[in-house]
Amino acid sequence: MKEPELFEERKLVWLALSDLYLDIELQEWQFQYMTGIFLKSPFSFEKIKKIDQYEIFPVLFSNLLNPAGEWAGFEEKRLVKNIMNWMESRSELDILAIKCIYPIYEQVNRDYWKRLEEIYHQIGF
Repeated sequence: MKEPELFEERKLVWLALSDLYLDIELQEWQFQYMTGIFLKSPFSFEKIKKIDQYEIFPVLFSNLLNPAGEWAGFEEKRLVKNIMNWMESRSELDILAIKCIYPIYEQVNRDYWKRLEEIYHQIGF
């Protein structure tokens, strides 16, 4: 990880973003909570979207494909360990694959990201 001094802040963003991969329909309070985490972090909204694409998505997208996917929440230690393992082992080919696959996922959560961005700009400015 290139920004080790931001690990704790990044971890909070990872945990918040993981809700996008639960097998549930997110509620307004969840959008508010996630946006609060984003605004407290040192990352821009665009950077958070990149964190989702290149750090969270590769680890959790399979939950969206599973008919009986996780719905109660991901266990923090396991989630962080899996993300760290992914980030340490990913190759340029993996990054290229993410660039190709992510746009399909983006359509699935388009409404969620739209709502997050609305709240982010309402509260943040």
